[in-house]
Amino acid sequence: MNISDTTTIRELAAGILGATRVFESFGIDYCCGGRRSLADACRVASVPIEDLTRSLEEAGHASQPGVDRDWRQESLTALTEYIIDIHHAFTRQEIDRLERLFDKVCSRHGKNHPELFEAQKTFHRLKQDLIPHMLKEEQVLFPYIIRMEEAAGEGRAVPPPFFGAARNPVRMMMAEHDTAGDMLQQLRGITKGYTTPPDGCVSFQTLYQALAAFEADLHQHIHLENNILFPRAVETEESSAPDFHKSGGEFNERRCFGY
Repeated sequence: MNISDTTTIRELAAGILGATRVFESFGIDYCCGGRRSLADACRVASVPIEDLTRSLEEAGHASQPGVDRDWRQESLTALTEYIIDIHHAFTRQEIDRLERLFDKVCSRHGKNHPELFEAQKTFHRLKQDLIPHMLKEEQVLFPYIIRMEEAAGEGRAVPPPFFGAARNPVRMMMAEHDTAGDMLQQLRGITKGYTTPPDGCVSFQTLYQALAAFEADLHQHIHLENNILFPRAVETEESSAPDFHKSGGEFNERRCFGY
């Protein structure tokens, strides 16, 4: 959309994907102050209008990095790094942001929209699953995949992991992905496809837009792991030590993930 000094903050928030995150970073009130023009909002927040306009334009033209990469041809190390740097970082960042948005919108609209509290509880359960899930990947499974790939590249034998075989934690991670997917479906149902009601304010709209974006990113995140990273990791491991990994080794969940 065209950005001018007279465009209102509300119009920009609704018309540019990512604009609300830009406003938050600049301390611009896009909810109660949404009727202000861009020029007036910059004056109130003591922000150079050129800086804010440039950031809004960049948000409008931004594309997700890595979309065009063929991850089937990339190294497993590069893929794990990408998942951590892009998807895990986004998930943690948005969990914090969404919790604040839920608190704000529930306090203002919860009386007339009790479904908000149901959505908030579902999102909290999703958070409780995702945070330890990502830690298990970052601290246990992904480091092993990287060591395994390095050993295979150097023609060395892959040291047997203490969790038996990669497919054991992989199976657990995929089961947790299914649980996360079920909760995303619940959120979509509770919010009627993230449709803002007629009396919803800009913050209400922002919450639902952020939930939709969170869902889309988590879908891509899970796709990269379930359909590319995990199958390739299991195949690499089994081809490097077929006799040991044929049986799957011994797996103890508590010993593997430390809880």
